[in-house]
Parts: sequence; structure tokens; C-alpha cells
Amino acid sequence: MTMNPTQPPASAPAPTPAAHPARRATDPPAHPMRRAEDRLPPRGSVSLVVPARNEARNIPWVFEQIPDCVDEVILVDGDSSDATVSMATHCLPTVRSVRQSGPGKGNALRTGFLAATGDYVVMMDADGSMSPAEIPHYLHFLENGYDFVKGSRFVAGGGSLDITRFRRLGNHVLLAAVNRLYDASLTDLCYGFCAFRRSFLDQLDLHAAGFEIEAEMIVHALRCGLRIAEVPSLELPRRSGRSNLHAISDGRRVLHTLLSERPGARTAPTGRNTS
Repeated sequence: MTMNPTQPPASAPAPTPAAHPARRATDPPAHPMRRAEDRLPPRGSVSLVVPARNEARNIPWVFEQIPDCVDEVILVDGDSSDATVSMATHCLPTVRSVRQSGPGKGNALRTGFLAATGDYVVMMDADGSMSPAEIPHYLHFLENGYDFVKGSRFVAGGGSLDITRFRRLGNHVLLAAVNRLYDASLTDLCYGFCAFRRSFLDQLDLHAAGFEIEAEMIVHALRCGLRIAEVPSLELPRRSGRSNLHAISDGRRVLHTLLSERPGARTAPTGRNTS
């Protein structure tokens, strides 16, 4: 089930921010506020996973904006040659630093997800292109019945100050492919600001080693029927340094993931890294 809370279908009334998707039989009972002394159910704990490789100059800006609703921050270091780890510890003494077990962003994220202990897991980049101040908006939808929440730069309230025309075109092509192959109505694909319930990590069944893990997460969430919400997000320019993204080669890997994982595909993706 997918839903874009910011752009409801023209034939349907706009959902309120606290609207619930269809509930499962295993969901906990609702807790309506009936009396002034009633309290809301305890909110879930939150783990923030931040993969980083040579991001020492960007870490301070990112870490100083992490909201109080985040209970633990996990920095996954990709064998940095600069002061990424020590800078992270200086900015946030409670940060948990772990080393990824292999190369690639996908491996870093999977390492971080396995180390996370929170009920909710949020993933974001360390380059300053994503604002931690948006995290409460993602959590709002997790706390109101959704299982997987993804940021979108292409819904009302979202945007990008960094995307090139070539990357925008590539994202549009890949997005059209995923919507057609998976009968979805998503508005963004190649954007790695996401949050999900950690209890669904096994169902997400992640294996990707590189940037294609973002697409793998989405298509697996679609295939296993998770309740998905898109929320507006503003992509900012990288604050310093050069991106590790390679638009053409990484785009090919994303397309391969979409085709290999599509419903009815006879073979699993080749070259899976399960480390």
C-alpha cells in the first residue's frame, strides 16, 4: 500500500495529518484521548543511521541539528582517511561508531541497520544534503500506522537545490519503471532519506552493496505489502567535498535491481553481496 499524504487523489478527500492507514489484526488497539488525564502511548525509540566516508568537514553541521527525538546515532565509517570518526565523537560523545564490513553505501547501511536498537530506524547522508530537522515529520507517519516512510523531492513542500538536469532525467526514467513494474504511484526513487519500523528489517531482505540499496528497499517494501508514505523533503547542496555517486554506473545498478526484483522475475539478482 502506498500513500502520498501531500497529494491525495482528486476524487478522494484530503487525509488529515493524523489519518491512519488500514490497520492489521496484529496492530495494537487505538488509544483515543477521552479524558484530560489520559496519556498518549509511549513513542517508539529512534535510531539514526549515518553512513560516512571522509565527511569530517560536514559532520558538525549534520550532528548539531539532530533533534531530541533521536535516541541513538550510529555512524557507519567507510574506512575514512580523514577525521570523520573523531569529529563525530567530538560533536556527539554518545555516538556509536561502527565500521562497515565491506565496500559501498549499501553495505554501510546494512551494517548500521543490524547495529540499530531502536523501534524506528532513520537513514540519512552525512554530506549535509539532508536536514535532520525533518526527522520528526518522518516519525509522525510511523507513529500513525505506516511501516515505511520515504522522502520525496517532487511533492508539494519538497524540492532540490542540488539535482542536475541529467540526474533529474535519470530519476524520472527509473521512477517510471518502478511505478509500472510494481503498480505504484511514487513521486521519487533515488533519494536516501527514509525511515522504517525495525521490526520489518527481515522482510526488507536487503542485500545490495551500493547506492542501489535505496531502490531495493522501496521495491521490497512494495512487494511485501508494507504501508508506505511519502513526505516532502528539501535536498540541499553537499556542504563540502565530492560526492561518491556515479550517475551512469549507479543508475544502471538501480535499473538492474528494479528488473531483477520485479514480480514474476525468474532469477534473483546476480552478484548479491550478503556480507
